[in-house]
This record gives sequence, C-alpha cells and structure tokens, in this order.
Amino acid sequence: MAKCIMVQGTSSNAGKSMLVAALCRIYKNRGYKVAPFKSQNMSLNSYTTFENGEIGIAQMLQAEAAMIEPSIHMNPVLLKPKGDFTSNVIIQGKSIGDMNFYDYQHKYHDTAFNAMKDSFNKLSSEYDIIIIEGAGSPAEINMRDQDIANMEIAHLTDANVILIADIEMGGVFAAIAGTYVLLDDYDRSRLKATVINKFRGNLDILKPGLDRIEEITGEPVLGVLPYDDTLRLPEEDSASLTTHNFDEDKDITIGVIRLPKIANFTDIDPFEAENDVGIKMIGINDDIGDVDAIIIPGTRNSTQDAYELQKSGLAQKIIDKSSEIPVVGICGGLQILGEEIIDEEKKESKQGTIKGLGLLPITSEFERSDKIVTQSEAIIPNNLEGIAGEMFKNIAGETVTGYEIHEGTSNLLNCKSLLEIKKGQGNDEAGKVDGACHKNIFATYFHGIFNNYNFRREFLNYIRAKKGLEIKDGKDPYEAQKNYSLNKLADIVEENLDMEIIDELIFSK
Repeated sequence: MAKCIMVQGTSSNAGKSMLVAALCRIYKNRGYKVAPFKSQNMSLNSYTTFENGEIGIAQMLQAEAAMIEPSIHMNPVLLKPKGDFTSNVIIQGKSIGDMNFYDYQHKYHDTAFNAMKDSFNKLSSEYDIIIIEGAGSPAEINMRDQDIANMEIAHLTDANVILIADIEMGGVFAAIAGTYVLLDDYDRSRLKATVINKFRGNLDILKPGLDRIEEITGEPVLGVLPYDDTLRLPEEDSASLTTHNFDEDKDITIGVIRLPKIANFTDIDPFEAENDVGIKMIGINDDIGDVDAIIIPGTRNSTQDAYELQKSGLAQKIIDKSSEIPVVGICGGLQILGEEIIDEEKKESKQGTIKGLGLLPITSEFERSDKIVTQSEAIIPNNLEGIAGEMFKNIAGETVTGYEIHEGTSNLLNCKSLLEIKKGQGNDEAGKVDGACHKNIFATYFHGIFNNYNFRREFLNYIRAKKGLEIKDGKDPYEAQKNYSLNKLADIVEENLDMEIIDELIFSK
C-alpha cells in the first residue's frame, strides 16, 4: 500500500492544488512513483484521460508534475456546476447525469464514496506515494456528516494533513486557528502542520504571528511560500479569472469572451507563453476594443450563454468585428457561432432552441443521451475555406491533437470542416470531420487545439504578418514554460518549507 499525505485548505483557492503539484514533482525527482488523488472536485475546467473519462484540470497538471499519465482514478468524482444548485455528476470519468445538491449529498453519498475507495485502492496498489488534495475547507461543520472530500478521506487513507492558508485573502491567522477550533478531536488529530501561501513582504514582520499560531494549534508551521507571479500553470476554476492578471499590452492582443458559464478556459493558456501576445478578457457588458482576434471559449451552457450574448448586445459587437479580424470558437463557442442551437427538450437551459451569432453556416443540436468524452487526433486538410485556408496552408496534412467533452452535435450547412478526424468524435455520429470554417471564422470541438504549437504558431504568424511583425518559429514556449514553472514551484516549496517534517509525515506511518 502507498504512503499518503493530504493537503487541505482554510478555503477554496488557498493553494492546495499547487502544493500537491509541487510535492508530486519533488518526490518524483527523488525516485518515487507518485500519484495525485482528489476524491471530489467541483470545476468546469476538465480534461479527458486515456480512458476517455473526465477529471479536473488540476489533477491533469498534478499528474504531469509526477510525470505520469492522468487517470480517472486520480479524481473519481467531478462535479460540473450548471446553475440552480444542479451539477453534472461525473463518476470515475463518466457522466451519470445531472443532480441537485440535496440529492447528491443525501441519496448518492454512498455510491460516490464507494467509487472513491475503489479508485484510491487502485492507485495505492500501483504507486509508492499518493499526494491527496482536499476540497474547500474541512471546517464546513454544517456538512461534516456528508463529507467525502476532506477529513473523511484523511481517515480512510490514514493520511496526515497539512493545512494551507492564503495570506492574500486576509485574516490568515484567524482562518488557521478557526479551522483547528471548529474540528472535533477525531478530525483535529489528523492536522499535523500548517503552511502560509502567497506572502509578499518582510518575513520578520510575520514571525510573531507564526510563533503564536504554533502555540494555539500545537503544530508546526512548515514555512511561508512567497508569491511568485512568474509561474504560469493552468488554473483550476473560473474563480481564478477574477484574480489573474492578464497582460494586454503586447504587440498582439487576443480578445477572449468571458462567457457567464465559461468552461475549460485553460484553452487560452498557451497564448500567455508567447512573449508578444496579450490576452484581453471581455465581459458580457464590455466593449471589445482594439483586439487582433476573438476567441469564444467553451461553456457549460451554450444556449444560456448565446442568450446572454444577444441580450447584452455583445453578440452584435462580435458580428461587427468579424468582418475585420479572425473569430474562433472552441466547443461551446463553435455552437454559439452557428445559425441555431436546437434544444427542444431544454437539456442545456430553459432557453430551449435559440439563434446563434450566424457567423458559421452550421446548426447544433442537443439530442444525445450520453456525452462525448474522448482524446482526439485529426489532420489539417489542404482545402480549408476562408481565413483558415490562408492561416494553415503551410501545415496542411499535419496532425493536431486535443480532447473532446460535449453533448451537442453539429451539422455543416454550406461550409467546410476545419479538421479530418483520425481519432475521436468531431461534429457528429459519423466521426469523420470536426469544426467548421467560413470567411473570417473557424471553430472546433477540440479542447487544447492551441496547445499544438504548429497550429498556434501559424495562427499567430498570420496575425504577425498582417501587422508587419516578425514571424516566429522554433521550440514551443508553452511546453517549456509549463515544465519550467513546475520545476520552479517544486524548488520554491523545497526552499521554503521544512521538508524533513513532510518526510516524517509521509513515511512515519
């Protein structure tokens, strides 16, 4: 059986995911077989594993940190919120349908918990160390009897717990002390150390507080992790969009529509690794401004977001801009760009069937009983239409990869597809083509399409050439930056935390 340690937080977004990723890389570098595990995750940013199942994007990153293939067993329960206290429930990678919060907590608790135990046991038989991530806060005492994400998992796996707190949130010492006070003796016995995250400033000023919190909790503070804004790693959920600082002031600016139900926005991450490319997030009531291209990203609710775009007037602004610059859609963005989204049974939202932006001659329909979840591969054709034909003519015949997570299917009316499917689903049941291209517009169901450097390079080089900028080539800066960030994150943790105590917490059991 694997050795375990668990990271819990005083709140969401405290730094649990990043600390788990760092520990995965640290112990991998020491020669151990390491795997991440998060029993239950709530996120709209998901990834498709080799088993063609969904997990949270954070567990994908943690698996990369451990240098292993991501698996459904690293995140056996994924909840994708749809609104109105309802989530799509994913168990061991497969959707079992939509469920309201009460039914999930009270009627599905045992089924979900059994799946978690099964997945943990599978990982435990294959790896030396499992680094476990909690969810939210363990001090949500109103829901302790339904807990399957924090202390119940610590007891199940016999894991010591490190508590991490975000000093930028304010009240960090109260959050730490309050967590200890609110837990009963049985749960508190698992808390063995504390970490303070995202500190900026003079550590000497913080020292008296660290000493006092050790007195109050009776457990050591492992250290203080400094804030480092040079790290570039995928974010777990849309809450991070509020605090993330996008740099717009670059030679090229990509406008990204911040849809109300935005999902898998990590599709835009590769652009941040390009030193001449800035990102402008465009809210539903914002002006588009001076951008060189527009991306409409994924969404958990295409019909509702199409409605919101039209209601706010942003739809018309996008339509007006489309005659001047490229407009790109990814997954839900593909559906929104079409002429109509057909949802007669109101599977997506109460809006039902709704008009799209009409920029692509396609229709999309929600009639499937199951969800497409697959890793995908495709060829770039040599006869693309419109701006896509100009952009990608130099890489026609080359392969791109991605992953698909969608319930809708799309029909081409009077335009060409963007990709020829080698592996995966694409637009419809035939599974032969994906996406669409027409005039200045192109779109795809492939999440991660811009992770393909050949595809991203040609897209950006087209814009660079139009603006008289230098054409770029060479190695992929995104993959290099991500690996650099994971290594640097591990270095920061090793330099600032007491690793001897962490070793003892892992190997003492």
